Amino acid sequence: MDTAADDTVTDGPDGTGERPAGGEGAARSWRSRLPTLPPGARPYLAPLALYGVTKLVGLGVFASLLTHAGDFRGKNPRFGGGAHWWDVLATWDGWWYLQVAEHGYSPALVRLDSDGLFTVQQNSVAFFPLYPALIRMVSESTGLGLYGSGILVSVVSSFVAAAGIYAVISLLAGARAGTVAAGLWAVAPGAGVEWAVYSESLFVAIAAWTCYAVMKGRWVTAGLLAFTAGLNRPTSAVLIGAVGLAALVTLARPASRREHGVRGPVYAMLVAPLGLLSYIAWVGWSTGETTAYFTLQREGWAHFFDYGAYTWDVLRNLAVGRGDYPFAFSTPDLLSLQLVLALPFLIALMLRRRPPLVLVAYTLATIVTVLGTQQMFGNTMRYLLPAFPLLLAPAAALSRLKPPSLIVFFTTASIASGWYAHYVIFELGVP
Repeated sequence: MDTAADDTVTDGPDGTGERPAGGEGAARSWRSRLPTLPPGARPYLAPLALYGVTKLVGLGVFASLLTHAGDFRGKNPRFGGGAHWWDVLATWDGWWYLQVAEHGYSPALVRLDSDGLFTVQQNSVAFFPLYPALIRMVSESTGLGLYGSGILVSVVSSFVAAAGIYAVISLLAGARAGTVAAGLWAVAPGAGVEWAVYSESLFVAIAAWTCYAVMKGRWVTAGLLAFTAGLNRPTSAVLIGAVGLAALVTLARPASRREHGVRGPVYAMLVAPLGLLSYIAWVGWSTGETTAYFTLQREGWAHFFDYGAYTWDVLRNLAVGRGDYPFAFSTPDLLSLQLVLALPFLIALMLRRRPPLVLVAYTLATIVTVLGTQQMFGNTMRYLLPAFPLLLAPAAALSRLKPPSLIVFFTTASIASGWYAHYVIFELGVP
């Protein structure tokens, strides 16, 4: 190991006190000047490198497909169009987030003279404030435009999410499986929004580290992270519920109560829901209607919990080759159907490995929420992106492969993801 003595100048052959140019001492001195990573950060190099390279390949294929088709040039810049291929990454929900980042909120419930699906005018308060606030903060502190800041926040958050997924999976199945899991999340169906002006990467980053904190018994951290998640997406309710359930079970068992104490779990249960509840309450107060947020989601976006009625209708139609249901997009719907059919298998494999309660509750609640809600079925791929614990069993299985086989797998998957995880949801559907 290099020490300070290695860099001490000693007499050279000519007695001048200098080392010969290019000698071993000079090489050691050069190496000593290189920045070194903290020991705790080194295990994350492999998963983050795999994640980053895999995402870059997928994004490159996506850009090539967009440019080749060229359809985006004729679309409205708000609805999947733009002058350049990268403009597509800031359309649809991305447009709303950028509006909030630039102008803030103007809460209102404006009724429409309509008897269709949409009876309330869409309003930006449907989009939670954490992600656009970070966009605005990065823009003002760096001088980047809002678009560049949005992409930067998403990309950085995606690496934090990949690190969190690695941390969780490696605790359960080893470092190699954790690395594979980070790579799998990069090529998961719907992963195209990870590097777009969407809040998924930020949410998964918070969710993964929240679960990790619970697994390590760091209840204060878990409570604060769940609180933060509540300011980012309404689906944070499943994460908050999972933290609360894990804390409650910890308190109910004498052995775990002695190990963790009472204050930490109680703190997590009390603090976790405050972010979500505060924002929903603020929307209600600002508009003068207590349930304004839910009214806006139901009547402005046609998104509401219907106990799976919409999902069942879609499945029946797809089974006989029909598209007689709202928000029908053939290609994304068929890919989402395949994912839904794979869910029982993925859930069974996950449960077989006996993961901690917080992961089980979080994953199952996420799935129930997605399949039990009326929303665009083709986006099921995207809505299930936060259910990263489903990667546990596939990652553990793939981790047993030799490096050449893993290289072939991730090369193929990264290229294919440019189509099924990026192009399909942005160009063949509505992300």
